[in-house]
Amino acid sequence: MNLWILTEDRPKINVLKQILEEFAKDHGVGAFVDNLRILPIVKNNQFVFTYELIGFRCNKVNKIYIKTVSGNSSFVDFLVFYQEKEPVETDKPLYAIEETKTDDSESRNTGVYQRCSKFVFLNNYYPSVKKIMLYNLQIDQKEEPTQTNIFGTRLLLTLGVNIRGKKLDKDIFVPFHNIDELIDFKNGMRRPPKGNVPIIINKYADRIEISGRLVKSDSLSHDPNIGALSIISNVLRVLGWKKDIIITEHGLIQKHVQNKDNKFILIANLLGISLKNLVIPVVKPKLDYWHYDMLGEKLGTIFIHLVVDSFTDGYSIFENHAGCEKGYFVTPGGEHIPLAKYEDRDAYKAGDKDKIIHIPDLVLVDPTNNEIINIEGKKYERRLYGIEELKGYDAVERDYIHRYYPKFSIVRTVVLYGSDNEKILEVEVGFLLNRKGHMILGIKAPKIFVKGINNLLDFWKN
Repeated sequence: MNLWILTEDRPKINVLKQILEEFAKDHGVGAFVDNLRILPIVKNNQFVFTYELIGFRCNKVNKIYIKTVSGNSSFVDFLVFYQEKEPVETDKPLYAIEETKTDDSESRNTGVYQRCSKFVFLNNYYPSVKKIMLYNLQIDQKEEPTQTNIFGTRLLLTLGVNIRGKKLDKDIFVPFHNIDELIDFKNGMRRPPKGNVPIIINKYADRIEISGRLVKSDSLSHDPNIGALSIISNVLRVLGWKKDIIITEHGLIQKHVQNKDNKFILIANLLGISLKNLVIPVVKPKLDYWHYDMLGEKLGTIFIHLVVDSFTDGYSIFENHAGCEKGYFVTPGGEHIPLAKYEDRDAYKAGDKDKIIHIPDLVLVDPTNNEIINIEGKKYERRLYGIEELKGYDAVERDYIHRYYPKFSIVRTVVLYGSDNEKILEVEVGFLLNRKGHMILGIKAPKIFVKGINNLLDFWKN
């Protein structure tokens, strides 16, 4: 049978390797991993919107295919299917995997809480799937984990999530055994600075109340607390609490909870959570957890990224594909640096919106031609907006690219996806992948684009 890896993100070789090793271990089979490569599959000079992963030998696996999907709400990074035919929405996956690059050393909350709601939502569709939180750490892990990290990880373990890619002290990181143990641990943690709303859990005979702020920018959008309150509530249900769970001190008003597509509203319906003094709308979850993505702008930028990776000597030093986790900027020495959001944060917050740093969707290095290519990705119908956004790259080029890659010239270009057009009229557009899978190079396409597409077509020639 085949392995089918469905993802919203740009598939990364080191992550795919860990997925394959997990499969080999679980199935008790020998396997060889040798120079993994991701190949866009081309038939009749058209991309068929499927990638093949080569370099893995295992008697249990015929082919490995990768396809881009979108979740219908809160979606994990990878669903892995082990079957002969291309998966459909009603098939049951082998693995559900969430990948993160973030640990305590960068953020106490983002590393654990912000992704927890995905596993909560997943359980409604695939309760028996093997769930994995995969830490693809690119900066050093803290030697001493924070209390937030310990608590969040123990919640994941209680929910049945397997942790991979991170060292865990087995005496510390254990599932919670009962509700009181969970409450005592959380309430014993250090409180946040004065003025913040702490997450405190109070158990009564007929209810459990959990305090936690959910309002941000005048909406229900406080992602770390959405994740934290969601998984705490889910684990309370798993540990046997059947009575009311009420969120208090949330800061919301009724207008904030009217969006039936909001992930917390969906989760509240699934788990029977209520918000104090508010009425949560009744929402039924969507029938399907995911669908194949044939609309997103990232179909173009991910495609050109993988073509350059596999069919040239070029490589990426930054990626921020639409809807995907933002990567780090990679220096020539291999250091991973988070890009700043603002030239002057105080001035931006005071109203000077020109102080934001506009960053590309993808930055590629062409070592043969000593060029760095800054790429803005857009849907075809928004190509003029993409061309306009190229003008905003001065700050990122000055503060990062010229600083770390001073000997390289810089090319700015737009990569498009969509339409049935076969020609590119604007010189600022370097590449178009249209809806039929036709690969169209721009008039002034970067040299590495031309090389990569030509090599790809040569590879698939009969």
